[in-house]
Amino acid sequence: MSQRYQLTTRLVAMGFRYLASTGTSDLIQPILDRLAEQSGELVRLSVIEGEHLTWIAKAQGARSGLRYDPDMGKAAPLFCTASGHAWLAALPSEEALALLQRHGLETDHPVGPQAPRSREEVLEHLEWTRSRGYSWVSDSMGPGTTAMAALIRHPTDDHPQGVLSIAGPSVRLDAERVKALAPALLQAAQELSQVSPTSPLFT
Repeated sequence: MSQRYQLTTRLVAMGFRYLASTGTSDLIQPILDRLAEQSGELVRLSVIEGEHLTWIAKAQGARSGLRYDPDMGKAAPLFCTASGHAWLAALPSEEALALLQRHGLETDHPVGPQAPRSREEVLEHLEWTRSRGYSWVSDSMGPGTTAMAALIRHPTDDHPQGVLSIAGPSVRLDAERVKALAPALLQAAQELSQVSPTSPLFT
C-alpha cells in the first residue's frame, strides 16, 4: 500500500460543510451571494483539479449565505456544461480535444436535446465562448435548463483555477437575459480571481 496521500477538493468540500454549520464565511461568500441575488438563479463555483472540474459550492437566488450543491465534490461533464466549455475554451484547441478524448462525450446525467454530440460541435461552442468571453448552453446539461459560465484565473500568472456559473430554467434565462447578466458574471469571476490566493478553495 502506498504511504503517499494527496488532499483533494472533496476534503475541502467537507470542510466547507463544517464552516457553513458554524457560520464561518469565506471570502467568496459575498461574491456568490451577490451574483445569486442579481440573477435570481443558481450560482455555482467549481475548481480545476488535475483534469477534472469539481463543483464545490453554490448560492441560490436572493437567499443570504452560502449554499452547497448536492453534487458538491463531483466532476462536471466537460462536453455538455457551460462550466466545462468555459474551461476548455481557455485551452489550445488541440489540448481541449485531447482532454475531451480522455473524458468522452457521455455522462450518467440525463442530457438535453441540444447537448453536443461530437467533438466538432464542442469546438463550435468553444469558439463562441472565446468570442463572447463566457460560455452559454441551453437544453444541454439537462432539458429545459440554461447555463452560462466564466473562467476564474490566478491574478498573478493568469492560469485557469475554476469556473463561476449561473444556471436556471430556459424560460427565464433566454438570450436577452443571458446577455444582460453577462457583465455581472464576468465581474464576479474577476473578483473571485483577485481573492483566490487567500481562499482555501483555491489553495
